[in-house]
Amino acid sequence: MVTKAAARSTRPAVRTTGRRAPAVGFVSLGCPKALVDSERLITQLRSRGYDIVSGYEQADLVVVNTCGFIDAAIDESLDAIGEALAHNGRVLVTGCLGAQPQRILERHPKVLGVTGPHAYERVIAAIDEHLPQPHDPFADLVPPQGLRLTPRHYAYLKISEGCNNRCSFCIIPQLRGGLQSRPLDEVLREAEQLVRAGVRELLVISQDTSAYGADLRYRQVSWEQQSYRTKFLDLARALGTFGVWVRLHYVYPYPHVDEVVALMGEPGVLPYLDIPFQHASPAVLRRMRRPAHAEDTLRRIAAWRRAQPGLILRSSFIVGFPGETDAQFEELLAWLDEAQLDRVGCFQYSNVAGAAANDLDDPVPAALKEERYRRFMEKAAQISRARLAARVGQTCRVLVDAIEDGVPIARSAGEAPQIDGVVRLRAARGGARRPAAGQFAEVRITAADTYDLWAEPV
Repeated sequence: MVTKAAARSTRPAVRTTGRRAPAVGFVSLGCPKALVDSERLITQLRSRGYDIVSGYEQADLVVVNTCGFIDAAIDESLDAIGEALAHNGRVLVTGCLGAQPQRILERHPKVLGVTGPHAYERVIAAIDEHLPQPHDPFADLVPPQGLRLTPRHYAYLKISEGCNNRCSFCIIPQLRGGLQSRPLDEVLREAEQLVRAGVRELLVISQDTSAYGADLRYRQVSWEQQSYRTKFLDLARALGTFGVWVRLHYVYPYPHVDEVVALMGEPGVLPYLDIPFQHASPAVLRRMRRPAHAEDTLRRIAAWRRAQPGLILRSSFIVGFPGETDAQFEELLAWLDEAQLDRVGCFQYSNVAGAAANDLDDPVPAALKEERYRRFMEKAAQISRARLAARVGQTCRVLVDAIEDGVPIARSAGEAPQIDGVVRLRAARGGARRPAAGQFAEVRITAADTYDLWAEPV
């Protein structure tokens, strides 16, 4: 562990040659609980192959575990950070004072990162980021980005667990608990690892993406010398700097989504929103206990499209919810006609064990649910055909997912993998080379059907 007496050298260079393991020094301040935190971190680092050293001179990076209980402890912590910076220059800060990152960054803006108390995984991730643990394919069974079940070029990025909403048809809060947002810097580190591993599209997922960070009171973090809040808008802004496609799923239509729409473009946050509207009748939405059920969604959709004329909207709906009348179903069809959503899915309501909706009166007969489902899907297909036909002749960028029988199967910004249609690439005039899986290509849309597009490379 680094001691003040050992601090006698200038910043060492990060060692990248030879077989010696990267070295980490620790300054541990405060109570025994903080000391135990440092011991746990040191144990984890040793098990991952890092050396733990006793002086600034030997350290490639220094971790200062701070105390923030009283003013004297805060002053001691800030002084210790300054000393570590002066004698080493590569400093990560954690511990109780880390819960006030701005106080640290105002005094010491050159620290590499700040995390709060008990943030073991975040500290380890920050050390990995600034002092990467060498990956040896002969010794390590797992690559740095982890093992994934998706193709190499896209990955799902989960930003939170659980949900604070209490929709009457859903039992997710019972299964997964309330909203538990991941700290923003932890999310961004994972995104960075994925991009370094070759991922070209990040698909942001959660139960309620719009609510991201509310449970953390929108905690402020530092990333790449920029200050961000743990909030949906700042998440989108930060992910948009990675130079890859970022696709947003499960976005509830709260007013602050307007600000995210303004960020959209390519590369970065795609002009695509997956919003589970579920219904259009205010009476049905109230029985569903849907958040934002009182919002004028048609007005909001019109505003989004004025801000982003190329915006693609996808959604899912439930028909046959208990008490849904003929008039309320017709209201849904009329809403769909006006909203002109690009991609739509639909489900017939069915009871879920433990859901509050099971106790609602006036269940819709199975035959009527089937009829409403059929009519809804016919309306959605009609809209989809018209909107895809309007794209014929346009040029756009696509990402190739696979090659099937010699035909590249791709997606534009308007198609999410597995749930939307695809763009099939025909041979280009003049014999231009067809792109391979995982590659981007510029194409011209040449034909469309109800759900898919055809195109040729430009």
